[in-house]
Amino acid sequence: MTHTLLSAWQSAKARLQAAGLTGPVIDARLLVEAAADATRADIVGDPYRTLTESQEATLEDYLSRREHREPVSHILGRKGFWKIMLAVNSSVLTPRPDTEVIVDYVLKKIPEGKPFSILDLGVGSGAILLSILAERPAAKGLGVDVSEDALAVARDNAAHLGLAGKVALLRGDWTLGLGDGHYDVVVSNPPYIASDVIATLEPEVRDHEPRLALDGGPDGLDHYRILAPEILRVLKPGGLFAVEIGYDQKEAVEALFNAAGAEDVWTIPDLAMHDRVVVGLKKALEISR
Repeated sequence: MTHTLLSAWQSAKARLQAAGLTGPVIDARLLVEAAADATRADIVGDPYRTLTESQEATLEDYLSRREHREPVSHILGRKGFWKIMLAVNSSVLTPRPDTEVIVDYVLKKIPEGKPFSILDLGVGSGAILLSILAERPAAKGLGVDVSEDALAVARDNAAHLGLAGKVALLRGDWTLGLGDGHYDVVVSNPPYIASDVIATLEPEVRDHEPRLALDGGPDGLDHYRILAPEILRVLKPGGLFAVEIGYDQKEAVEALFNAAGAEDVWTIPDLAMHDRVVVGLKKALEISR
């Protein structure tokens, strides 16, 4: 049977729904668009355009992979985040809308045109860092990750977005080797899932995303214990930080940053009203008179 754009979408929706997948409508549309080299406007405006034999075969491959719980982002090799499109693969976390809370917070705090330096610890695909640099032309950034494979993805994304001249990407263990007081802003989405919880996650995450970027140790807080004092060390006086957390980690992570000497520590919820991003400041230098 030769499919049209509309019938292909309808068939794909039914197939993914029958497989018990969440979000079958959007997933089906994205896979049909990619397989048929079409857009959402094409499906609406030219719904009876037929797929070629090659496009039908590609769509079949995509749907089979999705039925086996491979994420759409990995099937297509890309994912939209904030206002940019990023290449992604199994070496990096697929960027999620929850993480956009960090981007929104930093952009609201730093006026357009103001020069500043930003450090992204655990940069992954570059989602946070590149989204901010794309909207703040006067900024410069450094992204650090322990995974060379993740850094390769971030480098490709920086080049594709025309931001390679504004960002340096470094393999490293969090802040190891970085000097004191160098950055105006520090952001991070560290691993924060408790080790024994990972096996219970959805297959899209458990089987397809790097455990290195998920595993936060026995209680999910191992990396925050390292990061809280280190983020304060590398921040300039008066600098700000924003770190993503798990929905139930607000009190523990706030306490770690308060103990490290941070000021004005509080937590921003995501759109689902789950605690999502802990923010705060490094104490500004007092000017003696």
